[in-house]
Amino acid sequence: MTRFSSILITGASSGLGAGLARAFAAPGIALHLSGRDQARLEEVVRQCRTMGAEAHATRLDVTDRAAAARWVEAAEALRPLDLVIANAGISAGTGDGGETAEQVRAIFAVNVDGVFNTVMPAIPLLQARRRGQIGIMSSLASFRGFPGAPAYCASKAAMRVWGEGLRGELAPSGIGVSVICPGFVETPMTAVNRFRMPFLMDVERASRIMARGLEGNRGRIAFPWPMHVMARMAGCLPSAWMDRIAARMPMK
Repeated sequence: MTRFSSILITGASSGLGAGLARAFAAPGIALHLSGRDQARLEEVVRQCRTMGAEAHATRLDVTDRAAAARWVEAAEALRPLDLVIANAGISAGTGDGGETAEQVRAIFAVNVDGVFNTVMPAIPLLQARRRGQIGIMSSLASFRGFPGAPAYCASKAAMRVWGEGLRGELAPSGIGVSVICPGFVETPMTAVNRFRMPFLMDVERASRIMARGLEGNRGRIAFPWPMHVMARMAGCLPSAWMDRIAARMPMK
């Protein structure tokens, strides 16, 4: 198991990003946290500092490629990074009449370009030391496109497949890549769902699972396991079967 000492996390002002920050917070740990909500981000920093961590807050829009690169480089200058978690993400849904063109583009800008903007500047820094870990936030929704959130599913599928390929590409450089695929977790993103969410998990438990998986350099951190099995099965079913199932699914 790897012990990380300098950790960068995007989307850390709430939800899974904030949970991961708290999961890693401890004496001797430097946390470089970004988010769009400065007040909430400062509260997460305060929580992490009470746990003994050295925590730094930066208000950041991950769709700004130049700003994201400057932030990664500034964090590296404070203390060389050994774990980079591209967590920031947004969703929408079709429950109110369908995803608009603006929503689709915004989802891909944050969930795809935002991950690229975080990970790509970090890769050469980790390669120079021939060690480090990258965590890419995907979702169990990445295994099948569902009518409730087609753009969200597609964006997470892109990141899962990219991360899986990147893992093999960076392994010879001594860099691990973990793709994180959570199911339903109690976060602001799921709070708007108006349907039953099977195996709903609290943020702290989910964060502990993700932290252990990253420390163990697991290629895929997918949980809870019953939802992972169902998601994999959904991805393998014939389209005609899924059409009938999808017709009865709730809209996000």
